[in-house]
Amino acid sequence: MSHKKTWRMKTALYGLLCVLAIPFVFPTWWMATSSVKPVNEVFKFPPTLIPTSVDFSAYKQVFEAQPFAQQYLNSMYIAIVCTVGTLAVSSLAGYAFARIRFRGQNALFLLVLTGLLVPSEVTIVPLFQMFQRWNMIDTHWPLILVPIFGAPSVLATFIMRQFFIALPPELEEAGRMDGLSRFGLFRRIALPLSRPALGAVAIFTFLHSWNLYLEPIVFLSTPSKFTLPQALTQFVDAYGGPAWNVQLSAATLTAIPVLVVFVIAQRQFIEGLAHTGLKG
Repeated sequence: MSHKKTWRMKTALYGLLCVLAIPFVFPTWWMATSSVKPVNEVFKFPPTLIPTSVDFSAYKQVFEAQPFAQQYLNSMYIAIVCTVGTLAVSSLAGYAFARIRFRGQNALFLLVLTGLLVPSEVTIVPLFQMFQRWNMIDTHWPLILVPIFGAPSVLATFIMRQFFIALPPELEEAGRMDGLSRFGLFRRIALPLSRPALGAVAIFTFLHSWNLYLEPIVFLSTPSKFTLPQALTQFVDAYGGPAWNVQLSAATLTAIPVLVVFVIAQRQFIEGLAHTGLKG
């Protein structure tokens, strides 16, 4: 009897979760299916869940209308470089704030956290002027340097600090007895144990860089240097209106790496956020 009750509760729970997932799954499903629909069926009401006819010509037009393959590569390598750079900066800074005691430590950490309170729109003009002096306008450098040393890195530093604080100090004491330096303790003990936190930081850093829109439209002007969010706005028809089936095809291709990254690292993402805790 208890087994049947447990089975019914699980079935009801999974059924409820499936219903709650509909508002999140339906837009993605509609985007992917509409990318292969005829144009007159895209905005048909009620919307069709399965296309009446399948046409992949819009995917061909995506690469013919502009250098989409190059733009895809631009977004990919920028996101990877930003993710690796943020992991390096945030893990070192987080470990320093968690383990190295110095005067004004808490005040400095609070000052760093204030970076999260400043909207990116407020700093975009001085950043533009700064990169203009450095002759970096219409290059990818602003899209790499700003995320690594800006607000995403601040949040990543907070997550890494909280994770390192939660690590038992006894783990490092054994390494210190073996003669490891401070950096050796970080590299051989603390960093390998921080994989869940690193996974969480990697996911939201990659997503932030992949979806970055304001900075590319400010710093970039050459189509071959565009990133995907900026490129998606360039698909128009002969009258200057949105080419909906082409835009949806490009958006579907754009969403694939995001889904792959999250599916691969979702366990680390959840564990990393769960282990940040409130200690310290």
